[in-house]
Amino acid sequence: MTPPRTAAGSAVPSTRAGGRRRGERPSAAELLAAAVGAVPGGAARPGQQQMVAAIEECVAAREHLLVQAGTGTGKSLAYLTPALTVDGPVVVSTATLALQSQLVDHDLPRLADAVTPLLGRRPTFAVLKGRHHYLCLARLDNSTEEEPEDTLFDAPASPRPGGGTRWLGEAGRLGKQVQRLRDWAAETDTGDRDELDPGVDDQAWRLVSMPARECVGASRCPFGAECFAEASRARAREADIVVTNHSLLAVDMLAGRQIVPPHKLLVVDEAHELADRVSSAAQAELVPELIDRSARRARPLLRPETAEALTAAGDALAVGLAEAPAGRITTGLPGPLREACTLLDSATRAALDAIGDIKADDPDPVRKQQAKAVLDELADTAQRLLEEADHDVAWVERNDNTGRRALVVAPLSVAGTLATHLYSDRTVVATSATLALGGRFDTVARALGLDAPPASPPSPAAAALAASTGRPGRAAAGSGAAGGTGAAGGTVRSGAADGRGDAGGSTGDADSAAGGPGTAGGAVAGGPGWRALDVGSPFDYARQGILYVAAHLPRPSVSGLPEAAGEELLALVGALGGRTLGLFSSRRAAQQAAELVRARTDLPVLLQGEESLPLLVRRFREERSSCLFGVMSLWQGVDVPGDSCQLVVIDRLPFPRPDGPLAAARAAA
Repeated sequence: MTPPRTAAGSAVPSTRAGGRRRGERPSAAELLAAAVGAVPGGAARPGQQQMVAAIEECVAAREHLLVQAGTGTGKSLAYLTPALTVDGPVVVSTATLALQSQLVDHDLPRLADAVTPLLGRRPTFAVLKGRHHYLCLARLDNSTEEEPEDTLFDAPASPRPGGGTRWLGEAGRLGKQVQRLRDWAAETDTGDRDELDPGVDDQAWRLVSMPARECVGASRCPFGAECFAEASRARAREADIVVTNHSLLAVDMLAGRQIVPPHKLLVVDEAHELADRVSSAAQAELVPELIDRSARRARPLLRPETAEALTAAGDALAVGLAEAPAGRITTGLPGPLREACTLLDSATRAALDAIGDIKADDPDPVRKQQAKAVLDELADTAQRLLEEADHDVAWVERNDNTGRRALVVAPLSVAGTLATHLYSDRTVVATSATLALGGRFDTVARALGLDAPPASPPSPAAAALAASTGRPGRAAAGSGAAGGTGAAGGTVRSGAADGRGDAGGSTGDADSAAGGPGTAGGAVAGGPGWRALDVGSPFDYARQGILYVAAHLPRPSVSGLPEAAGEELLALVGALGGRTLGLFSSRRAAQQAAELVRARTDLPVLLQGEESLPLLVRRFREERSSCLFGVMSLWQGVDVPGDSCQLVVIDRLPFPRPDGPLAAARAAA
């Protein structure tokens, strides 16, 4: 377990003398200088310096900060260095596991090495992932008793000592992977999937991991004392910096599970994804197949008529979905779907009453919790759909390729949820390469629950830093920043918690200069005060990159990789001898691309889903001639310096469909 900080949470006094008294804590600027100085020829970039100064000020003022930092800014160091000056733990949340791994495997170890002489100790850090990222010993022990369609086990076959059965298809790929996971379970210290090398595919991992909702908890689990997920949380409670992800942050916030340790500073990287991740965590669906599977899983715990009621509810939902058109439901649930939800609500309540609470002497608490968890979720979703609340959007989803149909419900907005749960008792720094819209932060501020646009002028420290860099800044559109002086190369805006701001004032913005509206106020009265900063990007895209649009290709198909696009991909990959990151809008397209390049070239091709993502990225970084193909989780957070990645291929820009049910509802709101 990593060692804790001192009792007060502060760094051990330094003996460095150059301009700082003995025992005085090093500043974030000094820590940044040490970090970049550890790299040959390294120097702090203006954007990093601006971010560091702004974060320090916001922590001191107990305000929040939005930072747009373009590619090449080095924003990780810009928020990690001031994090080390905060008393108590700091939490960093990312949208992708790729960036999470980049921070834990590369940025934080190098930073720790560089700043140890200044701090007088080595800062500690830990990673906090969802429970399903860790191997579950209870699932591994009980998996032989799962239903045949869920696992590789055959109940009647070859009993082994102590009960259970043997693997079907042990000679097959999946059987071998699961057997290797059994061997690895006896060797690993962490149970973290990302440390398994070589990795296993997603299907094999699902057989040995446990979703959080199905976990009985360490106190009830026979393997609680050995639980890998619980051990990771214990390490996080002792660390200076905890790195987690938006999905876990959202679940922790919505469910009140207190997974993330208490902290005074939360850094949200890839913040443009936060609202969507929270929305996804709050989204729920009803699928006939899931109801049927839940009924069969719970059947051993129920009377026959209770299990049959669940099955009947699933059948009713299937009929209702077959009759309902795909798309948003705007005038109330159609009769057949309402009837199905009513039947499901009644059936799940009866089943949960019959199963009862988990007790200490239950012979199989894991199986009982798994059944209860799914039934609880089905009951909650049915009740939510029947309520037809104004703050929810419901729609029928249909996939003609797979035949899958679902009744889905999601929140119209999560701004209120974020305003209530995200900003209390801590400073939040939200950063991304893409936060502002048209030079303004109003839209993202509203989406993140910060509500009103800010209006105060830039802070003296930020303005002084802008002057020292020799780069003129500007106030944001309508910010009311007096004199139009902002941070170097970008925007500084701020809002006051008491709602005061200037009424437009004189700004460096064309709208205000022409008599435009400016900004009438800061944050909502009593709400969180916030500032915004745009530091730009040091990259000159016109000189440092080439954009090639294959305009001669036919329009992309709904799913998959068109033949002409595949031939174009082969030509591009062949010209560079690999070194290609392929970003695809569907798993089917990524898989088809991988199969094509493997069949027609000798280049090593790495495909998302065949191994853990951090392992794939590491191999792509190390194998110069390799290609890495994947979907959305590779679109950001992947850092491959040097010449290992010379080409990025995108099959289709991932703009959300404006006619999608949720997007249309939000646009109309």
